[in-house]
Amino acid sequence: MAKKFAIGIDYGTLSGRAVLVDLSDGTEVTDHVTPYAHSVIDEFLPVSNRKLEHDWALEHPNDYLDVLKISVPAVMKESGVNPEDVIGLGIDFTANTMMPIDTNGEPLCFDPNYMDNPHSWVKLWKHHAAQSEADLINEIATKRDEAFLNRYGGKISSEWMIPKVWQILNEAPEIYDYTDQFIEATDWVVSKMTGKISRNSCSAGYKSIWNKKDGYPSKDFFKALDPRLEDLTDTKLRGEIVPLGTKAGELTADMASQLGLRAGIAIAVGNVDAHAAVPGVGVVTPGKLVMAMGTSICHMILGTEEREVEGMCGVVEDGIIPGYLGYEAGQSAVGDIFAWYIDQGVPAYTYKLAEIAGLNIHEYLELKASEYRPGETGLLALDWWNGNRSVLVDTNLTGMIVGYTLLTKPEEIYRTLLEATAFGTRKIVDAFHNNGIPVEELYACGGLPQKNKLLMQIYADVMNREIKIAASKQTPALGAAMFGAVAAGSVNGGYDSIVDAAEQMARVHEESYKPIKENVLVYEKLYQEYSKLHDYFGRGENDVMKNLKAIKETT
Repeated sequence: MAKKFAIGIDYGTLSGRAVLVDLSDGTEVTDHVTPYAHSVIDEFLPVSNRKLEHDWALEHPNDYLDVLKISVPAVMKESGVNPEDVIGLGIDFTANTMMPIDTNGEPLCFDPNYMDNPHSWVKLWKHHAAQSEADLINEIATKRDEAFLNRYGGKISSEWMIPKVWQILNEAPEIYDYTDQFIEATDWVVSKMTGKISRNSCSAGYKSIWNKKDGYPSKDFFKALDPRLEDLTDTKLRGEIVPLGTKAGELTADMASQLGLRAGIAIAVGNVDAHAAVPGVGVVTPGKLVMAMGTSICHMILGTEEREVEGMCGVVEDGIIPGYLGYEAGQSAVGDIFAWYIDQGVPAYTYKLAEIAGLNIHEYLELKASEYRPGETGLLALDWWNGNRSVLVDTNLTGMIVGYTLLTKPEEIYRTLLEATAFGTRKIVDAFHNNGIPVEELYACGGLPQKNKLLMQIYADVMNREIKIAASKQTPALGAAMFGAVAAGSVNGGYDSIVDAAEQMARVHEESYKPIKENVLVYEKLYQEYSKLHDYFGRGENDVMKNLKAIKETT
C-alpha cells in the first residue's frame, strides 16, 4: 500500500512555510518557506503610503495566498510525491490576526473604496493600538463581575479580537458598518481553500472570549461596552465554532489546480501556531509545558481542572488537546528583542570581528556571550520591548537595562537580553506551578531552540528544569499536518484522533538541556532582583514607562 502524506502550513509573522509529512512516522519529506512580500506593515500603507500611528501592525492578505500558491507546489515538486497520496492539509496562524471581510468573503483592503483606510487591513497579533479599548473592557468587566474574566487571568489583551473590533468601530465606523464579518486570518485562508467559512474553537476560545459551555459574553455586556456592539456576536462574529481536528471542508477544484494537489482532499479547520506545536512535540497529557519560541513565545500546558492564573492568555476546554483544559500564556517579544539589538544596537566593529571569525553576527555574539558566567556582566534587563503579555498583560510597558558602565561590551548586552527573556518565562512558569497547574517538564520548539544553544542553557538554568527540544525544525507545521491527517480520518490513511497521530508522528531530540547547579544558584539571585524591577515598574509603583510613552505620543 502506498504511503500517505499530509501538508502542514505554518503562517508566522514574516513568512509562511509548508511541510510535506509522511503520516507513517512523521518524517518531514520536504519544506518550503515563502517570505511575505509586504512583511509587517507598521509605518506606511501599501500603495497610498499613508503613515500609520504608533503601535500599529498590519499585514497584506495576498501574502497569505502567496504561501499557498508558491510553497505548496514547491514541496510537491521537490518531493516527487504523487498528489494522489496527499490526503489532507492543515494550517496554523499567529493569533489574534484578524480582518474585516465583505459579503463575498473578501478583505476590505482589496476594495478600492476602503484600501486607504488602515482599519480595512489585516490587524496582526502584535497590533497594540487597541490598548485603550482593552483597558475599558477590563474595567467594565471587573465592575460587572463578569465570570469570563477569570478564565483569562483577570485581563483581556489588546492583541485580541474584541478590542480590535471595538477600535475599528470607534475610529472607522464606516469600516465597521460595511464589514460583513470579522474573521481570524487562519479561518479566512481555510475558507479560500474550501469555499466556506469555519470558525475554529482554538482562536475563538483564546482570542475572542468564547467558551464551549457559555458561548460569548452576554449581549448585556457588549451593550455596556458600547450600545452599537450589542448584537456583535450574532452578526459580525456569527457562525458555527468547530473543534480542532474537524474537517472544515474539501479542497476546491480551482484551488487544487493552483496548489498542484488533488481536489477533494480534507482541509482541517484552522489552528493557532503555538497550539499546533503541542502535539507536534508529542505532548498530549498534563504536567508538560511547551514553549513555542520565535519572535515571541507562547507557553502552553494541559490541565484537568480550571484554575485562575494571573495574566494567563486563557484556559479553553479542548483548546489544545481534546479532553483537557488548555492553558496559554506568553511573552510578546523574544526573538524580536534579539533582532532589534542586532539591527539597531550592535556597533560596526563587532560586525567586522564576526566577519574575521567567519561567523554571522548571531553566532559571534553567542560565542562571545558564552564566555561570561551568570552574573558576570553586572547587567539586568526587563524584557518588555513589545509590552508584557503575561503576567502583567500591559502593552504600554517598555524595555529597560540596568547596570551599564563605560566598560559594557556588546556581547554582555546580548547575553543580558537572553537572560531577560528567560526571567520572563520563569514568571509564567511560576504562575502556573504555584496556582495548581504543575509544571514538571519543559519542551521547546520553534526557530530559537534550533539556533541558540546558549539561550537554551540559560533557560534551563533559570527554570532549574530539564528542557527537551523538538526534533522538528517546523513543529507548528508538523502539528498542522497532523490535524490535516485527523481531518482525513483513518479510513483515508490518516488518523481518528490527534493523540493517535502524535503517538506515531511526534519526535524530540535525545539530547536535552539540563540545569547546571552553580548557574542555578546565581540565576536565583538575579531572578529575585528581576522580580523587584518587574513589580516596581509593572504594578503601578512607578509609571515612568507609560508616562514617557504618553509624552512621545503627544509630541
